[in-house]
Amino acid sequence: MPKAVSNTTPILSLLKLGKLDILKALYKTILVPQAVYQEIEAGKDRSFYTDLGKLDWITIKHIKSPHERMYLFDLDDGEAETLILAQEQNADLVIIDEKCGRRYAGQLGIPVTGTIGILLKAKKQGIITGIAPLLQELIDKQSWIGAELVKKAIELAGEGLSVST
Repeated sequence: MPKAVSNTTPILSLLKLGKLDILKALYKTILVPQAVYQEIEAGKDRSFYTDLGKLDWITIKHIKSPHERMYLFDLDDGEAETLILAQEQNADLVIIDEKCGRRYAGQLGIPVTGTIGILLKAKKQGIITGIAPLLQELIDKQSWIGAELVKKAIELAGEGLSVST
């Protein structure tokens, strides 16, 4: 199984869908930096909140090189720690949605996926039956996903359903 490190947004998106277990099915174990854990903990009042610390397949880790943070000044703490932890752990994959964080991951040579990539992989492996309804649910729950990205994802999934953005 690949060693995967996740940022906040993909976890929150899957929590909104009630589908966090997709990560467990795909990767068995997910590493989460302390800053991401704290960002999720800040949303304890949300209906979909889950304490990641109580899930035995999620490992919350402190980064060993906090001084590296200064080189990632244009990222928030969760994104920066996700990339630093991925480097420290020699991760095979970073799960991050934000464009700037994805760009940094590419520059660091770390393969990257995001929420939509996770959903596409889950569909391909038969974990879920479709992504269009899930994308619509995310949009309905105030997650921003660009119309072109939705269209491309639905095409890649081989689905003909439309989603209103």
